[in-house]
Amino acid sequence: MLDTLQHKGRRKQLLQQLSKKYNFDNRVIEAMNRVPRHMFLEYGLDHLAYMDKPLPIGARQTISQPYTVAMQSHLLGLNKYDKVLEIGTGCAYQTAVLVEMGLRVFSIERQRSLYLLSQKNLARLEYDSPVLFYGDGFAGLPQFAPFKGILITCGAPEIPQTLLKQLTIGGRMVIPVGTEVQTMVVVERVGENDFVKTEHGDYKFVPMLEGVEG
Repeated sequence: MLDTLQHKGRRKQLLQQLSKKYNFDNRVIEAMNRVPRHMFLEYGLDHLAYMDKPLPIGARQTISQPYTVAMQSHLLGLNKYDKVLEIGTGCAYQTAVLVEMGLRVFSIERQRSLYLLSQKNLARLEYDSPVLFYGDGFAGLPQFAPFKGILITCGAPEIPQTLLKQLTIGGRMVIPVGTEVQTMVVVERVGENDFVKTEHGDYKFVPMLEGVEG
């Protein structure tokens, strides 16, 4: 599948619409403009790629709607070369956006089929810098900690304490918290045992689950 002029035009139009809804960091919008979202979707969904809506990617999971991807990326507040942990690789669209922002990306996926899909998608588009793992997101990656940012792309029933410990002081976690509907929460680590939380609206995500699925 190619990234045609038509795709690029639709993508630019979508991002202009998103920028009217919220004053996103330009680095986020520019990164999203470089990522062909249609190339992360199942065959036959190409025509829906640049609508602001979530879409199925298999394994009962979805690719987040572009507005949500922009918001989570924006709320991280990271700079080029910062190290970020993503929980829930999915099809790797959000992963690619983080890479295009110049971040050092580590990402965990608990569904084996999606872990393999994410590898395939990133390789096809020649993204070779993200480090992908098949594992339990609740455990994080302590061997690579601390992280300047942790981005969770699924709805957590509560904020995992294990992951908070993997944030560097001054780092931020962006996490949707709740069951039926989630509140987007930013947790900033301001001291060894001190954290500041802010809330940024309601969203709807697939649930964050423990363990792995083969």
